[in-house]
Order: sequence, then C-alpha cells, then structure tokens
Amino acid sequence: MLRVAVVGSGPSGCYTAQSLVQQDPEVRVDVLDRLPCPYGLVRYGVAPDHEKIKSLQNNLRTVLEHDRVRFLGGVQVGPGGVPVGRLRELYHAVAYCVGAATDRRLGIPGEDLPGSWSATQFVAWYSAHPDAVDGGFLRDARSAVVIGVGNVAVDVTRMLARGLAELSPTDMPQAALDALAASRVTDIHMVGRRGPSQARFTTKELRELGTLPGTEVSVDPAELAPDPGYSDPSALPAPQRRNVEALHAWAEAPPRGARRRIRLRFFLRPVELLAEDGHVGAVRFERTAPDGRGGVTGTGRYEDIEAQLVLRSVGYRGVPLEGLPFDARTGTVPNLSGRVLREGVVAPGEYVAGWIKRGPTGVIGTNRPCAKETATCLLQDAPNLASKAIPEDSITALRAEGADPVEWTGWQSIERAEAELGASLGRGAVKLSDWESLLDAAHGNAV
Repeated sequence: MLRVAVVGSGPSGCYTAQSLVQQDPEVRVDVLDRLPCPYGLVRYGVAPDHEKIKSLQNNLRTVLEHDRVRFLGGVQVGPGGVPVGRLRELYHAVAYCVGAATDRRLGIPGEDLPGSWSATQFVAWYSAHPDAVDGGFLRDARSAVVIGVGNVAVDVTRMLARGLAELSPTDMPQAALDALAASRVTDIHMVGRRGPSQARFTTKELRELGTLPGTEVSVDPAELAPDPGYSDPSALPAPQRRNVEALHAWAEAPPRGARRRIRLRFFLRPVELLAEDGHVGAVRFERTAPDGRGGVTGTGRYEDIEAQLVLRSVGYRGVPLEGLPFDARTGTVPNLSGRVLREGVVAPGEYVAGWIKRGPTGVIGTNRPCAKETATCLLQDAPNLASKAIPEDSITALRAEGADPVEWTGWQSIERAEAELGASLGRGAVKLSDWESLLDAAHGNAV
C-alpha cells in the first residue's frame, strides 16, 4: 500500500490528493498543513464577499473527508518543524503543494515607509490569517493607492469601498469589520503601468466595482486612448475586449457625486513613495507609453497621487523550502512534469504541484490538471517507491518530531467555535484570527 504525504491543503494539495485516490484504489494520503485550518488560499485569499468562490471549500471538504485521506493541520515542514529529509523517511512519496508565499517587490525608494503594505498583508488581515498583523491599515487614511491591475488589486479596491451592510454577513473577523466600517477613505486609485488591454483582471471582477453602493468608478479617456487595443477592441481576445468595453463605458459616464470614488488609472509606473511626517503621503508615478512591442517605456513626465495607504499588488513569488532545490529566477522548485529535479536528475519520491511547480499563474481551476499530471507521474513511479520501509503510524512519528497534528475532528471543533462566535455577535460564522484561539478551539477548549 502506497502512503503519500501532500504538503499543503489548498486547491493544488487537495486536487493532488483527490487525483491520487481516484487513480489508485489503495493509496492513502496524509494532507499536511502548517495551519490548523484547511483550504489554503480559498480560506485565506478569496475575498470574504465572494461567497460563490468561497463555496469551493465544500468541494475541497469532500476530498479531505475521503476515507483514504487524512487532514493533519498544525504540522510545520522545514525549519522549526519536521525536516524535509525526515518527512521523506515517513512516507513512500511526498508532494509539495506550498504555493507562492511571498510578494514581488517594486524595488523603488520609499517602498517600506509606514503606510505601504503588500496587498497580501491586507488580505491576510481581513481574512483572519493567524500570521496577519493589524497594522492600523486605515488609520488616518483618506486616499488609497492600489498598485496593480489584477484580480487581487480589484479585490482590495472593492474591500476598501465596501460598507458595513455588505460586510456584516461575511465571515470577516470583527476587528477588521469594525475598522473597514469606520474607514474615512473616500478616494481609491487603482493604477497600472500598462494599458487596459494588458490588465490582468477579469471582466466579472472589474464590473463588480460599478455595483458598489455609494461608490462611483471613473476612467480618464485620455489614458485609454494610447492603448493599441482601444481604438479597435474587436481585434482583441474576448476577455480583453470585454475589459476595454467596460472601461469605455465608465470613461463616458458623467460624475454622480458619490461618497466614495474609485479611479482606474493606466500608463503610470511607480517610481517612488513620498514621505510626509515619516509616513507615506503620496506615490510618484512616471507616465508611460506603448513601446510597440507589447511593453511600455517611460516618458519623463511625472505625477504625484496623494495616498496615506498604499497597497502593492504586483504578483506573488515562491520561496525556498529548506531541503528542496529552488530556482531563484522562476521562484519554483525545478521539476519535470511534477517530479522534483536535483541537479537535473529526478529525485525519487519527491514531487511538486501548484504554484511552486509552475509559478503563480492561472486561476483556482488551473490547479486541477496541474495536480493530475503530478499525481499521474507519482503513481507511475509507485512500484519503485512502495518497497521502501516506512513507519506504520505516521502520526506517532510526526509527534516524535515535535509536531502536534490537528486532525479533522479538531478542524470541526474550530468550525463550531467560529459559528458560536458569530452567533454571539449577531452574525453568521466569524473566523478566529489568532493562533491561540484556533488551537484552543481545535483541542476543544472554550474560546
């Protein structure tokens, strides 16, 4: 019987586990996660007001409740936890599905000023990630700049404009709800260095900005005009064409005088964050222009946009996991169809899936074929892997390494505690947002 550890319980990890048990009627899979809660970015990355996408948790739950799959939360792999080498000794094979855990940086002066944050930090805060910091994101902020034009940028822009009535039904932690409800931010600028036909957001996410109560969206027609696809959007692929059409409609709409304003800006490249009294006070942008090759070039003209809050949303990047090879250029683990490569040679029993395999690209569903490819390769190798002697009881062995696994019943206890917390606040389920509360709930202690 093949025993496999999958490290990471987000979509790529769950899809890998699902593909393994579907293809092999005897394989058993332990899905390990350093957090006591499953679902990865579906729990901690999908915006709380996107209930339809968050409902994907129900599909992932079905995987983790399979009779040949075990969820083991609270298990750190690598430094401070179970070493990669030791984990390989406990299972016939290990598949790492650990995502891309850090943000790309702008690399410009002032990036680390107080008031400048990565979008991931902001998302972690309102999503109740136990590692999140409450940095007083919104304190004294009147104007916010979101740098980036992907779906994460749209998410944080939308959350900055949401009101109490729309956020109360979500599972957002109470402290974040209170802070967003009390926000004095009235102007939100979402800024991209290239044109609208090259933006990475999806049209559905984009159009949602135009449905926010008490908020108006504006686009400067002069910033759309240089885009090569603007004059003839019919030549664009369908997704980009729909984006340009939505932006065109906003560019032609008269102002409505709403309380909050979202301004979508294009062809502006950030070059410096400017300080005011030791805090970010504005972002300096250089105007760009199409270079004729699909990129942009600087024009030497600059514009400052006031901002007491800057959220940088320019992409994710994988980080090395001690004990595994790592390609710093791509931010991935070198692999051949999911088989880990050490110095160009396949490493028996080691696999990757998801962003750490292919880079931070695609949507949640992209992880399914990626995971299937990895699982198929693993099972092709199974005859050579299953002969290795491993401990009969991996949980006992993990505890001997200092881990204290949170099993599925522990996760169910967390769910009950979050439902009880929400009921006490007159809301639906409300997420627990710190390690102590999560672990107390997992072990059946009152929160």
